[in-house]
Amino acid sequence: MQVLNDDDRAYLSHSIRLIDDFPRPGIVFRDITTLLNDAKAFEFLMSHLQARYENYEIDFIVGIESRGFIFGAALATRLGVGFVPIRKPKKLPYVTISQKYSLEYGVDEVQIHIDAFNHIKNPKILLIDDLIATGGTAKASMELIKNAGGECVEACFLINLVDLNGYQEIEKFTKVYSVLEV
Repeated sequence: MQVLNDDDRAYLSHSIRLIDDFPRPGIVFRDITTLLNDAKAFEFLMSHLQARYENYEIDFIVGIESRGFIFGAALATRLGVGFVPIRKPKKLPYVTISQKYSLEYGVDEVQIHIDAFNHIKNPKILLIDDLIATGGTAKASMELIKNAGGECVEACFLINLVDLNGYQEIEKFTKVYSVLEV
C-alpha cells in the first residue's frame, strides 16, 4: 500500500494556498484551487492515488460535494470504475436517500441516489473528499453508502485536520487514509 514520503508530502503541501481568517476570523483555510491549477502537482497527486488504489477491489468511488467530486471523478476514470456523487438536498434529480448530521451550529443533510450502485450486490466503495475536520459529513456519507447497499472499504482525504479528531471518528467504521496531515 503506497504512502508518500516527507519530500512528496511537502511538495503537495506547498501547492496548497493558506488563507487566514476565512471564512471567519481564526480559521486558516486550505485552498486546493492552487493545487488543481498546478498541472504537475495535480498529476502527482492523482498518480499517487491511482497507485494506492489500483489493487483494491473497488466498484465505485463516492465523492462528497463538491471538492470530493474533483478527486473522485478523476480517480474513478483512472481506475476504470464508476463515480457516485453525494450532494446537498435537492441537487440530485432522481429518488434519493438522505442522511442528516449535526454541525456545531445546527443540522445539515446529504443525499445519494437510491440506485447509485446500479443494483450491484454488496459493491465495494472508496469514499473521497478534500478534507476531514470533525468527520460529520464523512460519517453521514458512510451511512448513505451503507443504506444504498454498499460497503465503504476506505475513506480517503487529501487533508486531515488532526486537532479536530474527525479521522479517529471515521476509523471506527472503516480504514482511513489522508495524504496530508495538518
